[in-house]
Amino acid sequence: MKSRFLFPYWCRYLGWGLFLVHIPIVLFRKQLGFEAHGPDDGLLSSQHVFFMTTTLLMAIGLFLAAFAKERIEDEQISQLRLDSLQWAIYVNYLLLIVSLILTNDTQHILFLNLMVPLVFFIVRFQWKIFQNNRLLKRDGDLR
Repeated sequence: MKSRFLFPYWCRYLGWGLFLVHIPIVLFRKQLGFEAHGPDDGLLSSQHVFFMTTTLLMAIGLFLAAFAKERIEDEQISQLRLDSLQWAIYVNYLLLIVSLILTNDTQHILFLNLMVPLVFFIVRFQWKIFQNNRLLKRDGDLR
């Protein structure tokens, strides 16, 4: 994966900030006056605007956090990034196929397709970096 297509390192913090701002807004949506089952007035209804705003905050935040450069971006990190992205796509399509078979809730399927690949990619990529760092520290102690 070419690092020229990645965001700068500081975008990771911006992404996590956007994602973390989205969480309390969604948790307190009833207290903010947005009912889950209200009258639907189309694209400009308060329910739809709320859904779009929170979904975009979450998606953009996760996107920035996932595709920001690491502090040290080398070939090994690029390979871990590529492998994690491949696994994220596999898991996403598996869950998409299962959800298409088991449900017809398009809003749920949309949310699943936005969140699962990014979250799985971030978790797997960071886990692999953690494992490599732990392995390097262990090998450094043996020398």
